[in-house]
Amino acid sequence: MSAATDTPRHDWTEAEARALYDLPFPELLFRAQTVHRRNFDPAEIETATLLSIKTGGCPEDCGYCAQSAKWEGGVKAGKLMQVDAVLAEARRARDGGATRFCMGAAWRSPKDRDMDAVCAMIAGVKALGLETCVTLGMLTPPQVEQLAGAGLDYYNHNIDSSREFYPRIITTRSMDDRLQTLAHVRAGGIKVCCGGIVGMGETVADRISMLVMLAGLEHHPESVPLNMWQRIEGTPVMAMAEPAGAIAYARLVALARLLMPQSVLRLSAGRNAMSDEAQVLCFLAGANSIFTGDVLLTTENPGRDRDAMMLAELGMRAARPQPAPACPSCATAT
Repeated sequence: MSAATDTPRHDWTEAEARALYDLPFPELLFRAQTVHRRNFDPAEIETATLLSIKTGGCPEDCGYCAQSAKWEGGVKAGKLMQVDAVLAEARRARDGGATRFCMGAAWRSPKDRDMDAVCAMIAGVKALGLETCVTLGMLTPPQVEQLAGAGLDYYNHNIDSSREFYPRIITTRSMDDRLQTLAHVRAGGIKVCCGGIVGMGETVADRISMLVMLAGLEHHPESVPLNMWQRIEGTPVMAMAEPAGAIAYARLVALARLLMPQSVLRLSAGRNAMSDEAQVLCFLAGANSIFTGDVLLTTENPGRDRDAMMLAELGMRAARPQPAPACPSCATAT
């Protein structure tokens, strides 16, 4: 079995990853926490807030999502929010302690006519001192260029699961479509936020394969959200969903930390159903980011007060955003 190191590797095999995942739980946590401490402050948790800026009516058939127009009982289609309304929500998030503000739109891909408004949102949120992230679906290179010009820090585009399991949950686009958008984002100089979902009926091998795929990208995603699927009536995944237990989820977090030592690992959807103790296991395994606020797009999330109490009890604190590096072309020669 190859040992995990702090130097990012991009050639992990699924057999190597499975051997790490199967380690005795105390050994796995010890290794993950050791790597975590060499790359991050173990007492800091990055806090982010996610806002749905355009809800429902998505033409994709993602079998886990209430925002798809394909499923009965899903979320009704809404219009793109006004810029001022989004910035008001961003101020509340900042005042509530969030350091990153994420904006999600239920699109297959954004229409060019909506890009100016989205870019205005990004610029306005940046002006409030928050890091910015958006998830808008598939992108073209010119759209990536627009987002980069607005100052976007991160683009979220999850691969969701393994290549093998993917066709069971989505048919309207392929894994390669997703990877192409990630390549466009990376080429445009925007940081990548990319993770997946567990508890949809996939196997442990699927979960491991998903992480190996992420770790095999030319550059590891700077941010890796791990979502626990939450029951959504009327979606096809309901018929095959099987929740991941707390230990299995912590094992996955630990494996992600070992495979991608310098990536921020975020506990995302499903945290509302987790006990504080289960979340602590994940922090010990290397998770170092959470979403704060009562709602994640359309699903429930722990309130900020509960999160503040948990972090205070643990003696942990919210991290502050890192200052953006100076633009090389703007720097004065010395």
